[in-house]
Amino acid sequence: MSTAASLRTELRDLYLIESARIQQQFAASGDGSLAIAERTELVERILLRLWNELICAGRDGPKDFALVALGGFGRRALFPHSDVDILFLHADRTTEDALREPIRTFCQELWDLRMKLGPTTRTLSECEQFDVQNVEFTISLLDSRPVTGDRKLFEHLHQNVLPKFFLREGNYIIQQLAEVTRSRHAKYGNTVFHLEPNVKEAPGGIRDHNVALWMALLSALDRDRRWPAPEAAQPDSRHDKLTPALQFLTSVRAFLHYRQGRDDNMLAWESQDEAAARNIGVDKSERLDAAAWMRIYFRHARAVHYECLRLLESVPAARSSLYRHFQNWRSRLSNADFSVVDGLIYLQQPSRVSDPEVLFRIFSFAAHHGLKPAMSTENRIQQILPGLSESPPPGPECWRYLQAVLVEPHAAEALRAMHSLGLLALLLPEMKLIDSLVVRDFYHRFTVDEHSFLAIECLHRARQATSEWDQRYGRLLEELERPELLYLALLLHDVGKGVPGENHVITSLQLARKSMDRLALESSDRETISFLIASHLEISATLRRDIYDPATIQSFSEKIGTPERLKMLSLLTYADIKAVNPEALTPWKAENVWQLYIGASNCMSRTADLRVHEATEQDETVARLKALAPGLADQTKSYLEGLPRRYLRTYRAEEVLQHLNMAGKLADDPAQLHLVRGRQWYELTIVTEDRPFLFAKIAGSLAAWGMNIVKADAFSNSAGVVVDTFYFTDRFRTLELNQPERDRFQHSVADVVNGYADLDRMLRDRVRSDSKTVARVKVDTRVEFDDECSPGSTLIQIIAQDRLGLLHRIASRFSYQGCNIEIALIDTEGQMAIDVFYLTSDGSKLPSTKQADLKADLLEELQAS
Repeated sequence: MSTAASLRTELRDLYLIESARIQQQFAASGDGSLAIAERTELVERILLRLWNELICAGRDGPKDFALVALGGFGRRALFPHSDVDILFLHADRTTEDALREPIRTFCQELWDLRMKLGPTTRTLSECEQFDVQNVEFTISLLDSRPVTGDRKLFEHLHQNVLPKFFLREGNYIIQQLAEVTRSRHAKYGNTVFHLEPNVKEAPGGIRDHNVALWMALLSALDRDRRWPAPEAAQPDSRHDKLTPALQFLTSVRAFLHYRQGRDDNMLAWESQDEAAARNIGVDKSERLDAAAWMRIYFRHARAVHYECLRLLESVPAARSSLYRHFQNWRSRLSNADFSVVDGLIYLQQPSRVSDPEVLFRIFSFAAHHGLKPAMSTENRIQQILPGLSESPPPGPECWRYLQAVLVEPHAAEALRAMHSLGLLALLLPEMKLIDSLVVRDFYHRFTVDEHSFLAIECLHRARQATSEWDQRYGRLLEELERPELLYLALLLHDVGKGVPGENHVITSLQLARKSMDRLALESSDRETISFLIASHLEISATLRRDIYDPATIQSFSEKIGTPERLKMLSLLTYADIKAVNPEALTPWKAENVWQLYIGASNCMSRTADLRVHEATEQDETVARLKALAPGLADQTKSYLEGLPRRYLRTYRAEEVLQHLNMAGKLADDPAQLHLVRGRQWYELTIVTEDRPFLFAKIAGSLAAWGMNIVKADAFSNSAGVVVDTFYFTDRFRTLELNQPERDRFQHSVADVVNGYADLDRMLRDRVRSDSKTVARVKVDTRVEFDDECSPGSTLIQIIAQDRLGLLHRIASRFSYQGCNIEIALIDTEGQMAIDVFYLTSDGSKLPSTKQADLKADLLEELQAS
């Protein structure tokens, strides 16, 4: 065997055996810091061995040439599948030309070991030149350290060239680093709270920690005019939080690399379960479920992200002259207590912050003007917090301080700052219970505390919203007499989730009452807040009923009681849903909340809004139809006969006229279809004659095409003409990317409706292609009946695991049992389907025996898979 082949075998065996040993060691200990340190050492041993064989036998040779570690390798933090970034540093072109072939062989040997090598070659003079197209290389030099070669050459680079270079270009580099970081944060929604966070790139990830180190190093270089000692180049605040946070994130990222077998940093749902089970990053004696483990993750990520943001705030953003003018205007906000510089609040007299009046005025001032406390201000606050905790202000004073923040337009951001500092828990200790608390249901995107802050933020932003439905709620907010009570209710409405139990509403109410006692609120204010917390799910529950049924509106209005409470509860529900995740408050759901508010408001006032409409909505719609088609008065009357009032409330007059025209063509084509694409989903309307299994067939055909049904309406008139409308998303973008598929899709649905296509075969084909889909959250099937909410129908509510073809299977069981769907209300929360139907059998409510048979049939069908 040749020397080269022998060396290659030796290094391959070394790399494989040692890598396996490090992985086994990590599996036993979970210590990510040790794993990345040992991998760094292993890679360095291999590089030195190759260097001695291929470049130079002496460790400090050859002259004028050095091997330099960059990036994670330079930081001695090589994760299991990270790139190994190295710099071949030449004094000049002489060694570059002489060593070109040995360098090529050196790199090839490492690639043959399947090492992800990132080599760069530069001369010393080239390292002095700033390439604006390659800022990443410049930043990687901040982590440079020598591996082998000419030590004096590296020392010259490190102690002379780089300090001068960074002093000359430092401002631009810091600006670019800040802008890249802000863009990265924006990509992830400027929040650490993600269901499946990227532990490297997302806010609060390892990249944020690196940014904090780089910013601190550049600051130290600017201050000392030379390369600083390692301890001088560390972020200067919150070491007690940053060190454990980095250790935790390091272990998590190492775990992900080993689990995935590649440089994959996405902390996916299944990975969270396994990480919690293996106690990754936490004491091995702890027994945590995935939610509790993710709570620890978010706390650490928040600490890292916070430190990164603090350092970024010292770097003015590269904004327009208008922005700079605005910042200059904000600097004029300075007063006797505070000075404002670049949007940050500084204390004029730091000693005065020990006065609670001054302390809490910082945050009301910030909430009013959209400012943030400067790092020095927060450091001073942290210093006085222990004493304030031992002797907190009286309850009424605490409520006054909190009110002053809650009502201001930027209250949410001020509350976040107070929460991060521990100041909010001083006023409301209950907030500790939900600090970074995770709800793992694939519906709630944010932690419980962040959800509450977002809900408050949604209300304040509604005042300046551009969308019509948001503007409605913004105007309604301005009508409130005591908006601070609504904001306090939002802060406290979910605190019960931090206590084990089945019903978080009851627990939240109990905790809120203790909080209100401590704040010494007036009895009437306590009653209002208690009502809002106790009823904060009432509107969502009512939306699963026919909100166009007068009996539903009457019952709901009686529960609410007063117009002011109705306004508050409607606003709370709007904000609560909107803060769940970006897609939770769809336009139709926002519209339904508003229609429920209008209906209940009219019911309470008994005016029926005559001043605006001059008649009931039904009469207005009919009048509009007559105006649009004066020659179709008889056809219109016949078509509308037997349709429920909800039909005229659901569709505009123009849409009703379209349905009438489609119904008139049924003699030529027994299934009339109309497909339109909305902003968020497609809308498919089918007008046809009623027949068994109709609703089930339509739902099944959509499922067979891979469509995700998000809402459905079903109506029929006395003549047996059915108008079914399905709202769905196109999971695979089939209709968007392939225009001819739209026609094929509509023909396919029509063929299924008319019995020309084999729906069972279509569904079997789709099930096979989707067979790898695994439910991430288990939902138990529940079937409930209600005979009281409608005078002519039986209401059935089905809660089940959302999955392909669910609506088709449900509707099929209805048809097998001889039930007719009068109204369908379809909703999905994460992976939980909540479907409500108004059913009749032979034109009447379902008898108890049929209800029992139907329930048994549904449970057998839905629990079978």
